[in-house]
Amino acid sequence: MARQKMVAGNWKMNKNLDDGIALAKTLAKSDLPSGVEVVMCTPFIHLTSIAPLLKDIPNLNLGAQNCHQEESGAYTGEISAGMLASIEGLSYVVLGHSERRAFFGEDNALLAKKTDAALAAGLRPIFCCGEPLEVREAGNHVALVAAQITEGLFHLSAEDFAKVVIAYEPVWAIGTGVTASPQQAQDMHKEIRDLIVGKYGAEVADNTTILYGGSVKPNNAEELFGQPDVDGGLVGGASLQADDFLAIAGSY
Repeated sequence: MARQKMVAGNWKMNKNLDDGIALAKTLAKSDLPSGVEVVMCTPFIHLTSIAPLLKDIPNLNLGAQNCHQEESGAYTGEISAGMLASIEGLSYVVLGHSERRAFFGEDNALLAKKTDAALAAGLRPIFCCGEPLEVREAGNHVALVAAQITEGLFHLSAEDFAKVVIAYEPVWAIGTGVTASPQQAQDMHKEIRDLIVGKYGAEVADNTTILYGGSVKPNNAEELFGQPDVDGGLVGGASLQADDFLAIAGSY
């Protein structure tokens, strides 16, 4: 079975409600590439308004950017995976983005719990991993990413792991305009896939979608996505403009 190709847009903390709805409407009316799953990961306030716009579009999906690890309780300001799953048409949730790790102190143990919560609610996690520049320069990037994946995901059964999408995002390339070279992206994606082979076997690894994130743009997406172990992208800034996002989705 061929791996699912995917382009997911991470809007981060951008777009007011009206602007977000307008962008979603533009994407919903566009000619999307066949064989590519397109996901919009929006701020919480947009989800219930955008979900109905995507109802009859099979390869345009909705995702959230985070969830809490508990089912419910006195966690003011938080959103549970079950709450997200109650939105018809919402399928994905981004977990472990480097900004969540850096600014909100989310570690691998917490992300393992969030992954469990998402899967229990029927959501597919887009699990992020990646190294900061100093770790890359010290040559420790493979070990760090391996620890993020091992500690965050490898407690899962093979059946549950198969529902996870992995997004490799070198922190030094996120929002900086600097992009990992296609070979750098391929090398790390291959390391990740080999790590999965060691835990779950070749069949599971061969069917795991691994996305690249980090300053993906229309002018570099085709070469990045052309690498054998790069299955698509988790796109930040370029996902906020319909033309750019559609051009990236059409880069296969």
